[in-house]
Parts: sequence; structure tokens; C-alpha cells
Amino acid sequence: MTDAPIAVASPAPDAARTRARNTLVLGVALGSTGHIAAVTIATIVAKDLLGSQTFAGAPGATVVLGAALGSVLLAALMAGRTRRIGLTTGYGIGVIGALLATAAIITRSFPLLLLGTMLIGFGNSANNLSRYANADMVGRARRASAIGVVVWASTVGSVVGPLLASVGSEIGMGIGLPMYAGAYLVPVVFVGAAAVLSFVFLRPDPYELADDETVAQSEAAGVTTSENIVATLRRPTVAAAIIALVVGQFVMVLIMTMTPLHMTEHGHSLTDVGIVLSAHTLGMFALSPVSGRLTDRFGPVPTIFLGSATLAIGALMAAASPPDGGGILLLALFLLGLGWNFGFVAGSALLSQQLELHERTRVQGAADALIWSSSAAASLGSGVIMAAAGYTALGILGAGALIIPVVVLRAHRRADRHAGGRVEADVPAA
Repeated sequence: MTDAPIAVASPAPDAARTRARNTLVLGVALGSTGHIAAVTIATIVAKDLLGSQTFAGAPGATVVLGAALGSVLLAALMAGRTRRIGLTTGYGIGVIGALLATAAIITRSFPLLLLGTMLIGFGNSANNLSRYANADMVGRARRASAIGVVVWASTVGSVVGPLLASVGSEIGMGIGLPMYAGAYLVPVVFVGAAAVLSFVFLRPDPYELADDETVAQSEAAGVTTSENIVATLRRPTVAAAIIALVVGQFVMVLIMTMTPLHMTEHGHSLTDVGIVLSAHTLGMFALSPVSGRLTDRFGPVPTIFLGSATLAIGALMAAASPPDGGGILLLALFLLGLGWNFGFVAGSALLSQQLELHERTRVQGAADALIWSSSAAASLGSGVIMAAAGYTALGILGAGALIIPVVVLRAHRRADRHAGGRVEADVPAA
């Protein structure tokens, strides 16, 4: 199987890597702003078109479906072409989705809205895959920090996106569009800008800017490999990294999804809900550079353990918070976001470290598809669990699920040592 193009020429100057990194970071800032603005308004638009809340959550599900599909298809495109072409295509498809969603509101077509939101989710997979593009350009010792910097850029979208949704809606009505239609012009502008930025400035491609160590390892391994992607995913450390990423995502979404409903049912205002969710997104993105530094300093596995412990504390605090305990819930959701961030950055770094450059892209895309699929499962399952057993049950279940990555990673490391295998030099004992 032939995968991503391998750099064989002399390394590009550091200035070129800096420009590529800045392009990726700005692209994610723009792309996440447009994406979050679109997601903010999706359920409101669905209820307006349908006249009921029954299927108001459907656009959220199609966004996740689009992200899962985009992760696989864009990774395949990157592997056959370049990171630049893949990211540009992903952002471009996101723009098409936003235009379709705008048309759906104008024509009052719910099926068209679902198609549009699915393509918006597809475009968001370009944001997620950008973290790996930045990691390609640095050595093993700084790879987690490179990932953390790109993840941090989503902080911009999490803060600005919801505000621009209402601004865009008002501007749209000012030019004669129906209410809410203008909100989808925000991703048209911002995601479109990310597409243009990636196409124009992501030159040379991150593949061509791979650091000396990465290129040497890939050339030693050879540009092709007979191992298919399924066999690669079954490698113990690769599988362990993906399990850590998937479980962390599942637990975070499981509890976060139902928190607004839980709060409003117990008398909290929408302002209170907004403050709690802002604390959550702050934990998810703002401290990503710290997560990267911790991972580079202590290794990905201990940082994943730290993330699992932080997630568990947040989950149990959410489960134990009293109905009027807004302050406790705020801290719980912040820790839930922070624990996810530790695991997300460290798990992404561990996955990247276990793969040669020529095999990374497809595996990373498959991993992201599994992450988004777990989001869909958690989002759908959280409502069922809450209806049957209450919000407390979500926290307890989430904390219990976090045992899985800890057990898997510890078992793998014990087996590796017992067999006398190689243990990563940057992963100290837990």
C-alpha cells in the first residue's frame, strides 16, 4: 500500500516550517469559528423548520456523521496527494455545506438542512486532521507540543463562534434573509477563508517539511508497506492510543451533552448554562499548550493517565453535585474538559509516535472516525441513560469507563517489559 508522499529532498528552512505551522493554526482558528457558529444554531433551526423538538437533535447527529466520513476520506486524499490538498478540500466542502444549510432555511427544507450540516461536519474534520500535519514537521521530542498548539487554536472558535452566530443572523435579516439564515453565512466566510489560506500558504506541504528524524525513519522503513490498515490498527500500542482517545471522547460527550438539560430542569437560567459550558470549552482547548509540554516532558502514557484521573474526578463531581450546585458543576465541567484535553493531546502524540510517516495519515483518519463515532454513540445514549436513571448515573458510568484505557495501557506496558521488548524512551514508569 502506497501512502503519503515522503520527503526525500533536503529539509526546508525553519522559516518554511514556521509559516506552515502558522497557516495551520490560523486555519483551525478560522475553521473552528465557522463550525461552532453553525453548530450553535443547528438545533434552533431544526425546531423552527419542524415545529417541534422531536428531531431537533438530528442536525447534531449529521454533523458527527460528516466528521467521521470526512476523517477517513480526507485522510485517503492526503495520503494520495498532500496535506494541503486534503485540508483545502475539506474546508471547501464545509463551505458548500453552509451554503446548503442557508438554502434549507430559505426553502424551509429539513432534509436539505441535514445534508448541509453533514457537509459542515465533513469540513470540520480538516480542523482535526491539522494537528497531525503540524506534528509531521517536528521531531519526536516536540511532537505533542506541536499538536497542542493546533488544538489550542480551537479556543478562538469556541469563544467567537457562538457570538458570531447571532450577529450573522441579524445581518442576514437586514439584507432580507429569513431569521437564522444569516448565521450560516459565518461558516461560509470563515471556513472559506481557511480553505483559501490553506491552498495559498501551505507551501511547501507539511509532508515536504518533515524533520530529519521523521524522514530518516520513513526512508529506513521504506515508502511502501505490505501491512494493511486493519493490521496497523491492531498493533498493541496503536490500538491502546486509539482506545484512550475514543474512551476519553465518549466520557466527555456523555456527560456534557445532558448538562444543559439537567441544569434547566433544576431551575438554572440559560446564562448559568452558558457560563458552565464556557468553563467546559475553556478546559477543552485553552490549556492545550500545557498538555503538549507535559506530554513531551513526561511521556504520553503518564499524561493519558493524568487525563483519565482528571476526567474521572470531573465525572464524579458532576454526579455528586446538588441540584442547585452551579459552582460545583462549573468546576466539574471544567475538569471534564481539561481531562479530555490531556488525553486528546497525549493520545494523538502516542498514535503519531507509533507510525512511520508513510502510514500515519490513513491511520490517523481512521482513529478520528472512531472518535467521532464514539461521540455520536455517547450523544444518543446519554439521553436514554438520563431518562432511565438520571444525570448522576451518567457521571458514575463515565468514571467507570475510564478504567478501560488505564488497564489497556498498563497491560500493554507490562507485556512489553516481560517480553523484553522496546519501551519508548520518553515514557517513564507510571
